[in-house]
Amino acid sequence: MLQLILGGARSGKSRLAEKLASDSGLPVTYIATSQPLDGEMSARVALHRQRRPDHWGLIEEPVELARVLRDNAATERCLLVDCLTLWLTNLLMLEDSHRLAAERDQLLETLAALPGEIIFVSNETGLGVVPLGELTRRYVDEAGWLHQALAERCQRVVLTVAGLPLTLKGTAL
Repeated sequence: MLQLILGGARSGKSRLAEKLASDSGLPVTYIATSQPLDGEMSARVALHRQRRPDHWGLIEEPVELARVLRDNAATERCLLVDCLTLWLTNLLMLEDSHRLAAERDQLLETLAALPGEIIFVSNETGLGVVPLGELTRRYVDEAGWLHQALAERCQRVVLTVAGLPLTLKGTAL
């Protein structure tokens, strides 16, 4: 099953995804897309690491998400990807629009063939005002288009607000 967990900053989306992964009863591999390039991001990564069980696998991949999913998805495994908007940011920072499009297209094309449980976590950034800067507007646009395409392909889509899940598609939690 493909699941997409959306929410704002500190909405509880990662915690919900971690619970769903644990509740799956399958071996879990956590796929981290962040690059802790400063102290604040390092602290965020440390918080996530503390919450995760020691027996979960970990793959850190900031760009080649489709490849990692293809290489690691299995019928009796749960993959938890946290988070898609950091992955998108990493691609935007490469300043190569062809690479961004290629990686996004590879991700979307490979989803139907992936076995097992896959849980995607992503920040919902499109609920606010239109940003002033060109790069920020592009980020919000790209995230919105990615979320729409993923939601179409996922069996369950959940929006988290204040730690509460609201099922948008599929069976309720």
